[in-house]
Amino acid sequence: MSSSGEALTPSDLEAILGPFLFRRESHDRPAVLAVSGGPDSTVLLRGAAGLQARREAVPLIAATVDHGLRPEAAAEAQQVEAWAAAVGIPHRILRWSGEKPRTGLQEAARHARYGLLAALARQIGAARILTAHTLDDQAETMLMRLARGSGPSGLRGMAIESPLQEFALTRPFLGTRKDRLLATCQLQGWPFIEDPSNENEQFTRVRLRRQLLPQLAHEGITPERLATLAQRLRRAEEALAVRARDVLCATLLRRGEGELSLDGVALQAEPEEIRLRVLALCIEEIAGEAFSPRLERLERAEARLSEALRMGGRSRVSLGGMLLTIINGTLCVTPEPTRYRGRYVSISEDDA
Repeated sequence: MSSSGEALTPSDLEAILGPFLFRRESHDRPAVLAVSGGPDSTVLLRGAAGLQARREAVPLIAATVDHGLRPEAAAEAQQVEAWAAAVGIPHRILRWSGEKPRTGLQEAARHARYGLLAALARQIGAARILTAHTLDDQAETMLMRLARGSGPSGLRGMAIESPLQEFALTRPFLGTRKDRLLATCQLQGWPFIEDPSNENEQFTRVRLRRQLLPQLAHEGITPERLATLAQRLRRAEEALAVRARDVLCATLLRRGEGELSLDGVALQAEPEEIRLRVLALCIEEIAGEAFSPRLERLERAEARLSEALRMGGRSRVSLGGMLLTIINGTLCVTPEPTRYRGRYVSISEDDA
């Protein structure tokens, strides 16, 4: 594996990592470094160790997740442990045990990985978890979400910092190209692990990286351009989210136990995007964040309700166990009673 990128200097690494790892009066809690052993996370480990050596970094602990998906994984985790010890950073190996799904393996592994990292952060009293996601990862993520039909919320991509349970999930290299991190390892002589799954085209992300992204870059749609688009969509998303919350408050008629009632006529005066977001907020408030209907199904449900409001009629729509009802211009959102399942128009997975 070779790179044509420009290596990061020690000053570059300090500028990138320092804002998240420097000790401050208001911030001295430990940080967890997610280190797989690849070139990206190797630079994260070594760069953080450089700050710690000068006594400028908060207490650090590195963690490697052994997903148990490859025979070599256990030995690789032990190798990362040795590299961490060599630079004076404590290390933990976190193992994903139990049965593995036959489909959606990468997504399941991702959820398991973050769960294990959060558990470790909680155990040591950490404030944040740092990963080595790059600008290239951001571009791949956007294309994957685009292929799944995501709207502005999904296409805003990853944030440099986002919540993970009670912790900050931090991606300091999100504005850095992957080839610069590889070049840094090569210039410094830092060994790293090459994961063969990163070349396995049975995974969507790998196919996008190897087949589609080079073609897009040839037409000017580079990872940098995609990352800029993500930033602009994030800006628009923040404005739309604020407006949707304001409209929810303005149209709310009643908030009961497991029930919300809104002025449907007033809501209908809002643009479609705001109506969709208010509906999603209502469902999230009652069902919890774990339930997030796909955008296509939400759009179909909202279209049926809006038609009833325009015609002055009634409508009841079932969406993932929630009952959305229009009666006399009022929108009610409640859990669907089990005994009524199937009696109303259902917007389900089969419709997608």
